[in-house]
Amino acid sequence: MYAIGVDIGGTKIAAGVVDEEGKILAKTRVATKADDPASIDASIAEVCKQLSADFEIGAIGLAAAGFCSPDRSSVLFAPNINWRNYPIARNVRELLGTDVPIVVENDANAAGWAEFQYGVAREASNMLTLTIGTGLGGAIVIDNKLVRGGFGVGGEVGHMRVVPNGHVCGCGHDGCWEQYSSGSALVREARAAAITQPERALTLIDAAGGSVKGITGPLVTLAAQDGDPLAIELLAELGRWIGEGAASVAALLDPEIIVIGGGVAAANDLLLLPAQEAFLEALPARGHRTEAQFAIARMGNEAGMVGAADLARR
Repeated sequence: MYAIGVDIGGTKIAAGVVDEEGKILAKTRVATKADDPASIDASIAEVCKQLSADFEIGAIGLAAAGFCSPDRSSVLFAPNINWRNYPIARNVRELLGTDVPIVVENDANAAGWAEFQYGVAREASNMLTLTIGTGLGGAIVIDNKLVRGGFGVGGEVGHMRVVPNGHVCGCGHDGCWEQYSSGSALVREARAAAITQPERALTLIDAAGGSVKGITGPLVTLAAQDGDPLAIELLAELGRWIGEGAASVAALLDPEIIVIGGGVAAANDLLLLPAQEAFLEALPARGHRTEAQFAIARMGNEAGMVGAADLARR
């Protein structure tokens, strides 16, 4: 069965036809507006019509950044798109005029499922995937089953509180793990270092055109890959937060593999090795248990659409 996977972002929608082996046979993308849910519905319907023209489609999966309802038909809440108890599956079905099943899935769950089925975690039965981008998304698989929880919003590990009275989070609380283990956290710390240690941050400031506000996560990664000491330290500190938080998750769930994905994963070992070291140092009863493997995600930017398609097909 061919399925369509749609990865819905705040500025773009990427969609593809995915076969049962996780291969993308055709794909397209369109721009969208986060403040106009109706236009997002229309854009999803349009890309699905385009892709359905040449393939017989048996299911459609929508990967959305937000809390999804237990029946996977609506988005209960999204931080970056104006969705509140929003019946996106029903809306898209009406626009398409189809009875093809349409399933809504959290985008981190979709990306993690793609890694579990077709990527770096395909040999495991128990997995934690951390999607490290603007925020920190999580996907958990236990005994080969994706964990959604009793109300459909399980796996939101980025909103575990790790620092009481810490940095304010977009979820409305403070001290969440994603405030210390995300691309946003990396940028915040890099810009702070550029202000407090300008002599050490010359490489970053120059790369940003002389503007502290121009420092971005990719610039930090590039500088670290070129050997800049400050950039290497910044990624190591980010890795420390990732590893220590992952150890807390491991105390509860005991995954076999911890997959690091998202844009920040482009740093590879500059991030992975400090994360693994911090994980092992913080792991309870180390030396008396099997230690989880760390790995960089393999599915890249297409993970969301592949995972959404596969989950819809299932």
